[in-house]
Amino acid sequence: MSKVHIPTFEAWFAALEARHLAERTFPEVRRALQALSSLYVQRRRRLGSGTALDGAGKRAAFALYYGPLHFLAAREVVRRLQAASPTPARIVDLGCGTGAAGAAWALAAGSRPRLLGVDRNAWAIREALWTWRVLGLRGRAVQGSAERAPLPGAGGAVLAAFTVNELDDRGRGSLLGRLLDAGRRGAAVLVIEPLAKRVSPWWGEWSAAFSAAGGRDDEWRFRADLPERVRLLDRAAGLDHSEMGARSVWIAPAHRVYGARGLQDRGGDCQK
Repeated sequence: MSKVHIPTFEAWFAALEARHLAERTFPEVRRALQALSSLYVQRRRRLGSGTALDGAGKRAAFALYYGPLHFLAAREVVRRLQAASPTPARIVDLGCGTGAAGAAWALAAGSRPRLLGVDRNAWAIREALWTWRVLGLRGRAVQGSAERAPLPGAGGAVLAAFTVNELDDRGRGSLLGRLLDAGRRGAAVLVIEPLAKRVSPWWGEWSAAFSAAGGRDDEWRFRADLPERVRLLDRAAGLDHSEMGARSVWIAPAHRVYGARGLQDRGGDCQK
């Protein structure tokens, strides 16, 4: 992917800038991102306590930096997996954050799916609703845990993007079983995480479980033309996302399978 061509992404990011720079300067957001980046890299054990979003500066940094990066990564993974076809009736976005990854999938599917976002953080819920409204998407968001959220079966989809790495071992084990069950009931299931192995030392277990359930495990790398503000924040965090990467596990919906000749129809109807 060389450029961001979707006008709605550009309009959303412009609205993000106006929203989060209205009451704080860009240098303030940049400093907040440096603190936030340090938390994600060096003090990950504190993520479960909500420390990442405990101040207005960190929330602005998360929205302006991680939100667009999550959107671009999710959009690329969805495109390469052909996950927008068939169109899911509903996408349950677990640990939805600002709603960016779920929005990317819904937009790829022609804005037709309804979104249900679940996140523990009240600010994230409000931000997800704002994101979807700006992008012309339909959905609602509720405060709750990814491990306990109701999951759809056939006709629906489940997304956990950059979420599983923030769960503790018990929550992650519980969620894995529930995601596999949703897949058995015919739902599309997509988990996206960073490539860095230190973030997800549990990935081998999840890869094996998804593969045994008829799914697939992939690593993705792609070029990204980032908005100028994101590039500046990238530099401030000591990172370079001009080339992006992600890993995913994926279970296709009930009537799609991956065989030796690629994507095939399994037959049968999807029931809602």
